[in-house]
Amino acid sequence: MASVHTNHKPPKNTLIFSGTAHPTLTEEIARALGLEVMPTVVRKFSNDNLYAHLGVSVRSKEVFIVQPLTPPCSDNLMELLFMLDIARSAGAAGVHAVIPYYSYARSDKKDAPRISIAGRLIADLLTTAGATHVITMTLHSPQVHGFFAVPTDHLTAQSVFVEHFKKQDLDNTVVVSPDIGNAKRASKLARALGLPIAAGEKFRKSDEEVEIGGIMGDVYGKRVILMDDEIATGGSMVETIRLLRKENVRRVTLLCTHGLFTGNAVERLNAIDEIEEIVTTNTVPLPPERRPERLTVLSVGEIFGEVIRRNVVGESVGALFEYWKKVARA
Repeated sequence: MASVHTNHKPPKNTLIFSGTAHPTLTEEIARALGLEVMPTVVRKFSNDNLYAHLGVSVRSKEVFIVQPLTPPCSDNLMELLFMLDIARSAGAAGVHAVIPYYSYARSDKKDAPRISIAGRLIADLLTTAGATHVITMTLHSPQVHGFFAVPTDHLTAQSVFVEHFKKQDLDNTVVVSPDIGNAKRASKLARALGLPIAAGEKFRKSDEEVEIGGIMGDVYGKRVILMDDEIATGGSMVETIRLLRKENVRRVTLLCTHGLFTGNAVERLNAIDEIEEIVTTNTVPLPPERRPERLTVLSVGEIFGEVIRRNVVGESVGALFEYWKKVARA
């Protein structure tokens, strides 16, 4: 799919607000729509309680609140819940939570006794706070989409990835997923680029440590595009590259939608000579200390802007969904 460009402004009853997590992305989304970001006030009282205020009337308006759940996740989540509650109680016609990065999607199942399935819990809290619609991108696993009790647009950044890599020489290149769970997403990119695919057998030991038993597919001596939904500590990428070295792989591009680069990820990735480029999107903000070398950040502002426009004017957004099969027409 080609890069998305908005063609028409949404109706005048559309308002965009930003939480404090990522105002730069909010500005890009608003600019794609030809709108201004509405003023907000967010601060804390001396007892650490949160205060939030929307700076203009939202009555009978379609209100879009942009806030990725990035560190500090709990503060940013509470801020989003407050802003949703304000919009609902102030009479907004629609309250749309735009969450470019839904961090709790990683908690999607009960894989240990006496733990919370936090992905579902947070989805319930968003609805309780007043969200009538959710827009997000590249959830960690597709079943998280079903956690939301309100209409949810689960978007993909594939269009910007395809546009980026089609400018490169892809001769002798293979797309590799570090695990089977991400293979479907990786296979969609591989098909779009006309490339073969391979996958690793990953077992996660802890938040920072993973074990990959082997690589399924032909990668020997090839250039590799190593794709995952997000890079946090970089453990999966480092372990996969260790195995790729044994297959005479000397050129690796890392690719993810959500580039967090937490913990010692920057040092880990900077130390790997095989990495030629690290490609991510701007779903999360990246301060200088969390930006590894050889980093390319692609904007998804126009994708979110187009989805907002289509929602407000009543057009289909199916073509922009993460998991959406194209139906052949006669």
